[in-house]
Amino acid sequence: MKEFLILLLLALLASSCGFRKYVWFISLGYGAAVALVGAGLLCLFSGNLSAGTILQSVLFIVYGCRLAGYLAYRDLKTAYTRRMKGEVKSDKSVSFAAKVGIWISAAVLYVLQTSPVLFRLQDNKGTDALCLIGFLISLTGLLLETTADLQKNRAKKKNPGRFVDTGLFRIVRCPNYFGEMIFWTGVFISGLNVYHNPAEWICSLLGYAGIIYVMFGGARRLEIRQDKNYGNDPEYRKYKSTTPIMIPFLPIYSVKEHKWLVA
Repeated sequence: MKEFLILLLLALLASSCGFRKYVWFISLGYGAAVALVGAGLLCLFSGNLSAGTILQSVLFIVYGCRLAGYLAYRDLKTAYTRRMKGEVKSDKSVSFAAKVGIWISAAVLYVLQTSPVLFRLQDNKGTDALCLIGFLISLTGLLLETTADLQKNRAKKKNPGRFVDTGLFRIVRCPNYFGEMIFWTGVFISGLNVYHNPAEWICSLLGYAGIIYVMFGGARRLEIRQDKNYGNDPEYRKYKSTTPIMIPFLPIYSVKEHKWLVA
């Protein structure tokens, strides 16, 4: 419990940038929190690390730094925040109490997402097959979402006014979100043999289900925005009706009508 609270404090510290711009609680602060949690795991369990847990913790750091860096670059260089106007509330319309609520709930989610690695270290499980399999799945997810972000940036530079349907976007409309889900699926799988009590199962399942929900919520926001920008384009309508939105080859083409996806 002590280690969990320390990691929560680290996540709160890293995501506190959201008090300047509240969307940063779940963007820049998200990446920074995961990276800091990874560093915290290496420090807290410095005498109890194995090759597998070092790899998992370092992967959190790499993942978080990449995400935070990419989002910072996008925010500064591509006027992303201006494009989001009308889709998210301005900071002035969000009360301080609401910001505190978002800050705390987001930080708790970030620690729950990483909790399978924490539980492995607490139980002194070391490196085993599930640890390595989970790491490889997570690494695959990180490579997928990194590739998708690079492909989208390249396509937008070439044709800023067109939707992206090249590269990984040929097989799924949100390959970056798909990669994110694969990353956290790997983390959850890595701990399947270390969840020894209901509390550990609940923490791990809440973290995993929470990020999946957030990803589908993000896909819904993206679909609404793209429908607004490209809805009159016959090529976009054909692309949308034939390309799955989140998971390749799974024929789910729209989530816009699911208003409960508000993340």
